[in-house]
Amino acid sequence: MSPRPIPIALAMGALALALILGALGFQYLDGLPPCEMCMWQRYPHIAAAFIGLGGGLVVRSGVIDSRLGRPLAVVTTMLVALSGAIAVYHAGVEWHWWKGPDACTGAAFSGPLDLNAKVVMCDVAAWRLFGLSLAGYNALISLGAAAIAATLLVRKKSA
Repeated sequence: MSPRPIPIALAMGALALALILGALGFQYLDGLPPCEMCMWQRYPHIAAAFIGLGGGLVVRSGVIDSRLGRPLAVVTTMLVALSGAIAVYHAGVEWHWWKGPDACTGAAFSGPLDLNAKVVMCDVAAWRLFGLSLAGYNALISLGAAAIAATLLVRKKSA
């Protein structure tokens, strides 16, 4: 039997919030400032947290029609998957499998440079565990969770 979409939207929103809080923890508690590509990964998670948790709770409370549950779950799942896709790109840049954006990789930077500010390079992983960077873990967790959620959303109800 297919699960209802609201629990999926809530779960994906909660996952997105947990990943954002984890990233903020590394940033503020461990002193690892994010690079530009790290920030790109955060935006879909922030949107997914608001849409999944906020929308899911509003639908669950009955304020809006329950038929919006499925679109909420789909959009939330797509946002989490988008962050995972950006993370794959970022991890590939860190492993030097492909070129990253000129603004934060390589030897040249464009624009004025503040000599007192710490330069955070997108092609250098600031932290690794078992060989994976934070981008690598975001890719695995986000894409894995999105695949599970998408599978549950397309599963047909059994008789």
